[in-house]
Amino acid sequence: MLGALRAATSRATSARAFSTSSARRADLAMLTLIGRLAKDPEVRLTKNEKQYLTYTVATSNYPPPPADPNGERRPSTSTFHKVLCFSESSINYLQNLRKGTLVYVEANFELREPEAGADPASPMGQRQIFLRHDKIRVLVNPKNHTSEHEES
Repeated sequence: MLGALRAATSRATSARAFSTSSARRADLAMLTLIGRLAKDPEVRLTKNEKQYLTYTVATSNYPPPPADPNGERRPSTSTFHKVLCFSESSINYLQNLRKGTLVYVEANFELREPEAGADPASPMGQRQIFLRHDKIRVLVNPKNHTSEHEES
């Protein structure tokens, strides 16, 4: 009886010993950003004449760098994240947002390796990060600080 219990326990834990959640069909890389729009969103066209929108979210790097020997602290730096949106309904909503808007963004994250044989100084010769818009929430509108909208 003890042998049967031990065998059942080992079968149950060996399938997904690292997690208590159920197995998923696909993995997902998500990035969450809270920052300000660095400029107004821009509508562009793909090579196939399909509309898409880009927007840039500026975030402050935290914590700020440590103090130097004199006790002075350099200011925090900012990182600019370019997000692509291909959803027609989201494009219509995003076009109304303006530079300086404080937003909460969820984006799918994809890392692309450099193309073989490409010049390392060109964008195609460097590792590229692509952020695809998933959700956005306006936290503070730059013109009236009481506005709060949500879009998926």
